[in-house]
Amino acid sequence: MILLSYDGSADANAAIARAAQLMPGAHATVLTVWCRFTDSFAYTGASPHMGLGMIGSYASAESEGIDDTSRATALATATEGAQRATDAGLVATPRCESRDGDTANTILGVAAEVDADVIVVGTRGLSGVKAMLLGSVSHTVLQHADRAVLVVPARSLAERRREQAHRHVAHV
Repeated sequence: MILLSYDGSADANAAIARAAQLMPGAHATVLTVWCRFTDSFAYTGASPHMGLGMIGSYASAESEGIDDTSRATALATATEGAQRATDAGLVATPRCESRDGDTANTILGVAAEVDADVIVVGTRGLSGVKAMLLGSVSHTVLQHADRAVLVVPARSLAERRREQAHRHVAHV
């Protein structure tokens, strides 16, 4: 069983393609993780428990609508990813989960739940300050997983890295 983390990005598409190439015909769960509005920083100032009365109640009702939309969007994304995986030769099922703390933690939890043999994630290849500020889901999954992890760069990132390596070798 493969757990494919999918957000619709180029690196997630590359991860699906590589998983299908390496493990044709394998069963896969295509996971999209979404964030509840009520769990986000944007909601913390609109809590009815903070003395905002009707404004907080209105925000609470609005947040439920936002969460419903976010869940539906995540399911559509997971379904798109499952279709891509199926087209690439995997036996894929879509799944969406709300974020449990952070995205990496949710991926690891679902991997344990489905007893995945391997977790496949794409990477944007952030480094330095960007990685520190934005975090890296793939890095966190890799560092905390109790099972195999395949990290796949998007084609453009892989090409850029090959060019850099070629320049380095030519320079030396």
